[in-house]
Amino acid sequence: MGYFLRTLQLLSTCVAISLVGSLDSWTVPTSTWSFVILCFCFVVTFIILIIESLALHYCFPFSWGDFLLCHACYLALFCLLVSIIYPATYVQFLFYTPSWDHAIAATAGLLSCIMCVLYAIDMAYMWKRYKLKNIPCYVHTLPGLLKILESAVACVIFVFISNTSLYLHQPALEWCVAVYSICFVQVVVAMLLKLRGWEKRLPLRLPTFHRVGTWFSFLLYVIAMVLWPLYQFNEKLGGQPHWYRDMSCVDELTNYGCVWDQQLAVAILTAINLVIYMADLVYWTRQVSVGLRTSPVYFIPSTKQRWSSQNSIYC
Repeated sequence: MGYFLRTLQLLSTCVAISLVGSLDSWTVPTSTWSFVILCFCFVVTFIILIIESLALHYCFPFSWGDFLLCHACYLALFCLLVSIIYPATYVQFLFYTPSWDHAIAATAGLLSCIMCVLYAIDMAYMWKRYKLKNIPCYVHTLPGLLKILESAVACVIFVFISNTSLYLHQPALEWCVAVYSICFVQVVVAMLLKLRGWEKRLPLRLPTFHRVGTWFSFLLYVIAMVLWPLYQFNEKLGGQPHWYRDMSCVDELTNYGCVWDQQLAVAILTAINLVIYMADLVYWTRQVSVGLRTSPVYFIPSTKQRWSSQNSIYC
């Protein structure tokens, strides 16, 4: 079923890329981002299909199943984002184009939604196979899912702050961008340590290491949650408190879209990620307080065990 799903993913992605590429929407940055995301989905899925067809996944020193689950989670979220943002921005900023182009943009959005469903089915299928075969998987655990959500929300924030006019005029806002970047790197490092089995080389116990890193990220996000709305929406600090006063929203003078809406979107996403970090912090604080070494308990299988488990899934 995995090969069948990946073939459908490739076909739908290829058609969506062709539709988006056929439209003259490169002046709108969100459309460019959507095209890049679709191309990324196609390339990654194609590489995975080739690797599995040639049975090269046995050669990798990490858990291939973990990688596939992460891949499916991320691409499902990204495709969902494209299915919402691309049609909306195309209709909003390229409203003067023929109705046929609007239909093409809507079709591309529908295909992105179908891709999201296919990646979600792929994730559910892998999840079920791992659960039935009792194979340990980091992504199956609560901290693994929280890390994926933290990094996915950060990626969406990066899409909005690609419009540098949102923050370059104020050092406090530049600090917020630095916070998003630092916390994203911390999440990626934590996931790589776990997926590669390097956490045993750390001088601290795993729960303590994660608690310290999560505490650090949580505090940084609290600062960003205060500074970003304060300097974006407080008129005394140079912000714009009302949507109707923003000329980019009223007259649509910029292809980046309504700046005020983007500022609000970043503030909401910051709050969402802050809640996720809080849940992550509560989890690891509890693990340290009850004195567990690692919870849930994982093991990094030997090469022979890893190949055996992968054979049971892919062959």
